[in-house]
Amino acid sequence: MTIKLVVGECTLNVISTYAPHAGLDEEVKRRFWEGLDEVVRSIPFAERLFIGGEFNGHIGSTYDGYGVVHGGFGFRVRNGGGTSLLDFAEAFELVIANSNFPKREEHLVTFQSTVARTQVDYILLRRCDRGLCKNCKLIPGETLAT
Repeated sequence: MTIKLVVGECTLNVISTYAPHAGLDEEVKRRFWEGLDEVVRSIPFAERLFIGGEFNGHIGSTYDGYGVVHGGFGFRVRNGGGTSLLDFAEAFELVIANSNFPKREEHLVTFQSTVARTQVDYILLRRCDRGLCKNCKLIPGETLAT
């Protein structure tokens, strides 16, 4: 879903997305990334861009080669889905806002079950707008709608 807001002189594009989960076919994942790529390319660079969603990937707790997009704070170990997200962010000159602020574990975990605790939800914005994000964390148990 995309929303374009024009406030005075500023145009803000908000994208909400949900990536295919790890168990799905690679073709499905490829189509998702190509679709998101197309949407982001259609937004002029002069407009602000925020992408929030469940990316079903783990970027890990360290930036290891992705210091331009990963702030060095995350949860556990990177996987293939996390690498895809980091590559996407790098290609579009985005930063992963969640990774720029040190947080307690309960403010990093975005999915929890009886067998797993993971961080799969991220907020991305253009590198040039990183100063607009003063903090970014999960607030456990809070919902915006029921």
